[in-house]
Order: sequence, then C-alpha cells, then structure tokens
Amino acid sequence: MLILLPPSEGKTAPVRGAALDLADLSAPALTTTRERVLDALVAASGRPDAVEVLGVGAGIADEVARNVDLRTAPTAEARAVYTGVLYGAAALDRLTPAQRRRAAGSVRVVSGLWGLVAPDDRIPAYRLSMGVDLPGVGPLAAAWREPLRAELDPRAEAGELVVDCRSATYLAAWKPPRAAHGSWVQVRVLREVAGTRSVVSHHAKHTRGVLTRHLVTRRGAAPGTPEQLARAARELVGTELLAVELDTPAGRAATLSLVVA
Repeated sequence: MLILLPPSEGKTAPVRGAALDLADLSAPALTTTRERVLDALVAASGRPDAVEVLGVGAGIADEVARNVDLRTAPTAEARAVYTGVLYGAAALDRLTPAQRRRAAGSVRVVSGLWGLVAPDDRIPAYRLSMGVDLPGVGPLAAAWREPLRAELDPRAEAGELVVDCRSATYLAAWKPPRAAHGSWVQVRVLREVAGTRSVVSHHAKHTRGVLTRHLVTRRGAAPGTPEQLARAARELVGTELLAVELDTPAGRAATLSLVVA
C-alpha cells in the first residue's frame, strides 16, 4: 500500500537538529533533482520579488526569507515538520514503533522541493508549492514528472495499491501508469447536510488525515485492492464517517468517497 499525501502549507520549524543532508533522504535517485530545485529556491527566495515569484502573500514573507538558509537550518523528522489539518488528524508523530514502520513503508508526501518525503526523513521547514514556475527550473510539476515516474511507477506496476489523497496541484507531478489504474484509488470527501452532498475543503483535509491514521494503525494486513480499502474505510462509519462509497470504472482510477456530516 502506498499512501500519497500533499505537504502542509504551514510547517513547524525545528529549533535544533542537524543541518540538511540530501544524501540521507529516502529515494536517493531523486537527489540530483532535489539539488537543482533547492539551489533555485534559495536563489529565488533572496530576490526582492520573492513572494511574487513563489506565488504567496506578503504576510508570509518571513517564511519565504527562511528558504535562503535551508542548507544550514535545523532539521527534524518530516512527521513533526508537516502540520495543519491533515497532519493533525493523521498524527504521524504519535505512533507506536510497529505503526511507525508501517508508515515508513507506505506513506509518502509529494513535495515541490523534495519530490517525495517519507515520515522519517529529516527536513527543514520550507515554503514552496508544486504549482510554482521556479526560475532556473520551470514549472515544478513538469520538473518532477520523470524522476517520480522512475521512483513510483515500479511500485504501481507491481500491483501495489495507491491510496491517493493529493490535491490536483500535486497530482500533476505523477499519476500511475495506465496499466496500474486498477489499483489506483483517489480519495474524495463529501459533506452531507439535509440529504444534500457537496465537496468541501477543510473537512476533506481532516478526513483524509483520519483515513491515513486509520490505515497505518489498524490491525491486520494492509488493504491490497480498492475493495479492501473500502472495507477498511467502512470501519470508520458511525464514528468519523456517515458512509463510504467506492466507484471502480473500467480502465480508470477508482474513487473512494468518504461522506461526513
């Protein structure tokens, strides 16, 4: 099982810890692209128009300025650096040793800076979206497409279930090859009010985090098919969820709909 998450916009900056060592990150085949993107981000973040270049508001100019020191800034495990609604619900920093091992093998954050991040990878806090057209690199989703294919396609082609909790911005960087679409499940969240369902944002992040935590903490084998994933998600009905629905169109990714109140 491969659970794909988007990074959080907000991050907790480590106050102590070793400096970044790209060679120690998981997926070492991505190191060359990581170096290229990191160098370009450091340069762009030192520009007078850095907030415009990175597509963020002036209110987080301090976070952008912090990018300049990414190579020497303290690092911590990604499970503690990523914060926000999704990661608060997933609580990947509060797992037993056995659960941490499961998360280490199955959870990956798709990042505009690092490409892929495992929960145990040590990273500094940074500010960069996959949707950025980064000077010296270009559109990040395009820059990461081939490296991520080389890293993730073999897992998908081997039949590993892909539980996709990413937003469209991060989906643009990698999709499973067509031959693996039968084991690719996109997770969406719907809110039901007075019998009417609608797509929501805040609840979607929280509920995807709840599902992630459930999948790495529940007893038994990890789901290996869309149907097994739906059965695992239905274990949350009556507590976190109202209903779970699975749509499996032929030749396309399945959709797992999680319905909340």
